[in-house]
Amino acid sequence: MTRAASPDLPASLRAALEARLQGVSRNEAADRAAAISRTYRHGGGSTAISSETDALAYALARMPATYAADIASLNALLDIRPDFAPASLLDIGAGPGTASWAAAEAMPSLRSFTLLDANEALRKLALDLLGDAPHLNEIKYERGDARALLAKADAADLVVASYVIGEMSDAERTSLAALMWEKTRDTLLVVEPGTPAGYGRIIALRRQLIAAGAHVAAPCPHDGACPLVAPDWCHFTQRLQRSRAHKQVKDAEVPFEDEKFAYVALTRVPVGQRPSRVLAQPDVGKVAVKAKLCTPNGVEMRDVPRRDKAAYAEARRWRWGDAVGLN
Repeated sequence: MTRAASPDLPASLRAALEARLQGVSRNEAADRAAAISRTYRHGGGSTAISSETDALAYALARMPATYAADIASLNALLDIRPDFAPASLLDIGAGPGTASWAAAEAMPSLRSFTLLDANEALRKLALDLLGDAPHLNEIKYERGDARALLAKADAADLVVASYVIGEMSDAERTSLAALMWEKTRDTLLVVEPGTPAGYGRIIALRRQLIAAGAHVAAPCPHDGACPLVAPDWCHFTQRLQRSRAHKQVKDAEVPFEDEKFAYVALTRVPVGQRPSRVLAQPDVGKVAVKAKLCTPNGVEMRDVPRRDKAAYAEARRWRWGDAVGLN
């Protein structure tokens, strides 16, 4: 298994964000972050982000959680494909560059980064922050409609769309999905909020691209239809520590945050046999560990009895989202 990258922002990125907060009213930043969050929840996308203060407030409020979800998804991909070493990244709807930072931390093989987004304030902040990252040295950030820019972009080994497709209509998502896959040399990773709606968008894209020849690397242990039945949905959670600035901007006292997310990693080449996936936090009891697993044969509620000491000890370590083998 590969070394898992930390879900918390790199120290250099956290310091760069907090340095840019100096001289900015904490109350103003918190107010702007709240207003931007409301716009996002109502489908307004990044339209509420129009100034440097807006971009900074958004980055301080949302970048840590988005980064944590991206890292968790990349770690899961690398668990399944530990030898995957992409050289080029295409970051669609890049915003402040969150996915590019995450990919650079998880995959040191990356050498070139192409970021696409229409928002000038986020682009300016991203380039400012990326300038503090010497290991992200070959960077191109194109400003404009992501779909138009994507059509002209070179293909990349790894294509990432993080918290992007929820801002589009069904027809736009279908068109973008086909274009993203066309630009994917090896692997496409799509990450969305861990809501029923976010899961629905992931499943629709997954179905579309499997029909176009894609194969699932993670989280699914198969390329078949999702076996979950509504109101159940596939999502995961990642805990991250809040910095002082993060707590100030979000007006929060709790020192951590749990980000719920849904994702799919699709590859050009079949992955082969894949492990099962833990779909919820297991119930660890004195008699047995009870776990909900997505297996190659569908969803299974599995009991691992204490009398099977080795299996029980292993199952006690299972966490929501883990890839696990079946005996």
